Amino acid sequence: MRKPFFTAIPAILTLFFVAAFGFPCWAQESEGNHSDTTDTTHVQSHSDSTSAESHGEEHGKFNPNETIIEHVKDAPIWHFADHVVLPLPVIVYSSQKGLDVFSSSHFYDENHKEVEYNGYKLEGRNIILTSTGEEVLNLSITKNVAMLFITAAVLLSVLLSVAGSYKKNQGKAPKGLQSFMEPIIVFVRDEIVKPNIGHHYEKYLPYILTLFFFILFGNLLGLLPGAANLTGNIAVTFTLAILTFMITNFSGNASYWKHIFWTPGVPLPLRIIILPVEIIGIFTKPFALTIRLFVAITAGHIVILSLICLGFIFHSYIVGFGASLVVVFINLIELLVAGIQAYVFALFTSLYIGMSTAEDEHH
Repeated sequence: MRKPFFTAIPAILTLFFVAAFGFPCWAQESEGNHSDTTDTTHVQSHSDSTSAESHGEEHGKFNPNETIIEHVKDAPIWHFADHVVLPLPVIVYSSQKGLDVFSSSHFYDENHKEVEYNGYKLEGRNIILTSTGEEVLNLSITKNVAMLFITAAVLLSVLLSVAGSYKKNQGKAPKGLQSFMEPIIVFVRDEIVKPNIGHHYEKYLPYILTLFFFILFGNLLGLLPGAANLTGNIAVTFTLAILTFMITNFSGNASYWKHIFWTPGVPLPLRIIILPVEIIGIFTKPFALTIRLFVAITAGHIVILSLICLGFIFHSYIVGFGASLVVVFINLIELLVAGIQAYVFALFTSLYIGMSTAEDEHH
């Protein structure tokens, strides 16, 4: 049922904006045609008024860049639509003022313009003290942090429910949610983890399953209307990649480190060249994991939002309707991408761990 609802949103918004901006203001023209006076002062006044109105229309023109960037970036408030905003808690600490907790709504006026509050001011993503310009320790619950909590709550609810059903129905055919999730869990175990890590895969299976489902749920929830761009946040993908980096290298056996620092079977002169390459390779692995997931998810969101914005830009019913149809198709692709990116991240994590724990004969 989510797809028809999501499809209706851009169509409704398109009709609204076309109705709001698609008709000229006839009042000024009518007023101009009625006037028969040749008084230059009146003409000049009318010209200035028209110019100011034109400038106001230009100033209030729909800005697709602002709309798209506002969705993909993090923010101290959760903006769903015009006049539908969820303020989030601001938690800051500074040596001058100590610990302060207040609502992020105080940073915005009734026109959604940024304002100072209680000696604090927003400066990009940071919060600074207005008196000194000093940046404070910011522990606030931002839009992406709130989305992280929601994703974690959904993940825990689903997986704990499946685990409870498994214990309850042990030895019986799975039912309900368990029957849907169990084949996915078995697929991750048998097709991703076990072939790439080997006989000791059980040690790493819980981490890779958690990684897979966290990314999958984050990707899917991010496609909901008004949702935050969690897995398209480079800080989130970087953290996941760092966890994989740490587990991979802390699990590395003697053979793994020997292969990096003293590659067997390679002449000594070549080892001088290979050594820096191998060391750089340690760090390019998490970098590749970070960028791949970040770019794939963010690009998908930008493409969908760009298509939705076409109706607003051209003020056309036809363009809005056509863009909505294309958005449905792109969203189907995004559902596929959500699963593929979770699969790829889990696959490469398994592969890296398997390479670090393999014995000599596997190299």
